Amino acid sequence: MSPASSRAPVQLLLVDDHTLFRRGLKALLQQDHRLQVVAEAGDASEALRLVAQHRPQVVLLDNHLPGVRGVEAIGSIKQAAPGVRVLMLTVSENAEDLAAALQAGADGYLLKTVESDQLCDTILKVLDGESVVSQEMMTKLVHLFRAPATVASVAASAAAPAPPPVTPSVSEPDPAGESLSAREREILALIARGDSNKLIARELDIAETTVKIHVQHILRKLKLSSRVQAAVFAVNHGLDQIG
Repeated sequence: MSPASSRAPVQLLLVDDHTLFRRGLKALLQQDHRLQVVAEAGDASEALRLVAQHRPQVVLLDNHLPGVRGVEAIGSIKQAAPGVRVLMLTVSENAEDLAAALQAGADGYLLKTVESDQLCDTILKVLDGESVVSQEMMTKLVHLFRAPATVASVAASAAAPAPPPVTPSVSEPDPAGESLSAREREILALIARGDSNKLIARELDIAETTVKIHVQHILRKLKLSSRVQAAVFAVNHGLDQIG
């Protein structure tokens, strides 16, 4: 039995003001034995109460909620349950909404048009510490950083690197990406384009596991914690061009 199949189901809290959507989403998610919906909420206030009560591992949070918007509730949710992961699941394709969500501490941002199997896999990735953004939104985030500074400043703070873990290190940060190999620079540019590991593997004709290893090396060398931050780094340092 593989580690993924042997671990307990991931406990989820669904937060969306549309009851029918929540019910359908719950039925969909619970078809996956890796997931378990432990509670549902229709607004931010109810979500905070249920987070404290059930201590879910991942919160699927819509942005358009009555009263307090989802993005405005992220900080309170994380304060109520330290360690909880928040995955935005929304219809908003606005790049500034994405930037605001990342700034507030969201661990991922998906559109409601996402395929069910991708949603389930993304929940597990977010739980394991990976920041996941819909490919369409990653591209918009990159474009946002190419916009005038008055707009990009919103996203800049959203994608600011998290404090590095407290581990012994004698290396210095690599502000210009000079320590990256040619292959790592190539992969970094594809990340900035919004490509998934699978697409990168196909583009470069290498194994997906090899891509994952390269991504880990890129994040470690650049002192970053997610591929979203890597994409922003690439744009800011002119490393987002392929070839």
